[in-house]
Amino acid sequence: MSKSERYRNEWKYLIDTAQKELICQRLSPFLALDKNARDGGYMIRSLYFEDYYKSAYEEKDAGVLRRKKYRIRIYNCSDKVIKLERKKKFGSYIFKEDASLTREEVYRILDGDYGFLLTHPEPLCREFYVECVSNVMRPRTIVDYDRQPWTLEEGTVRITFDMDVRAAIGSFDIFDPTLPVLPVLEPGKCVMEVKFTEFLPQVVREILPDRASEFTAVSKYVLCYEKTEYMNSFKYWYENE
Repeated sequence: MSKSERYRNEWKYLIDTAQKELICQRLSPFLALDKNARDGGYMIRSLYFEDYYKSAYEEKDAGVLRRKKYRIRIYNCSDKVIKLERKKKFGSYIFKEDASLTREEVYRILDGDYGFLLTHPEPLCREFYVECVSNVMRPRTIVDYDRQPWTLEEGTVRITFDMDVRAAIGSFDIFDPTLPVLPVLEPGKCVMEVKFTEFLPQVVREILPDRASEFTAVSKYVLCYEKTEYMNSFKYWYENE
């Protein structure tokens, strides 16, 4: 773990909507909805990439302690904010880096035109170029969900509820709001994530689900990857065409 990388704690819970409503009621006196959460939340769409060896999926499945994922993330299917992100994970700790992209740059990546990344002003984009060229990093899965985020002014506490998690299919055009989707969670379930840097105030700890529910290892990416795996399997059917 590099000294320059400030990792944050990330705890995950798989809860039902009744639990969510109760937790939100108890959170409201201490935490506030994120200022970007209009009408109570926003929609997140992330396009995840995999290398030739499907490392992001296989390492998560194997429980590898240190791993990373690349994704392009947008909000509400808009191109106002487009981020290339690299999420590193070390056990239950996370570290995220991001770089801004334009809509044109996203389409160039989808078309396999990676050359511009090599001279991009953002270091993360240049590192992503190496992954694309050396490790055959390619688009793999689109993950959609509706997020309700809560924040605590004092400190770095952020609690989010991700609902209606679904895999978008049909193409990798992340700006297309009409992409068909496949739900990946059981009805009435949502993912609760708790992130903080140094400490979690006791008043917040007492509101969280019991420890037995913690660290479910639920991964929205893995759920969507497996839901759409049938689209990338049985390639031998086409070998002789």
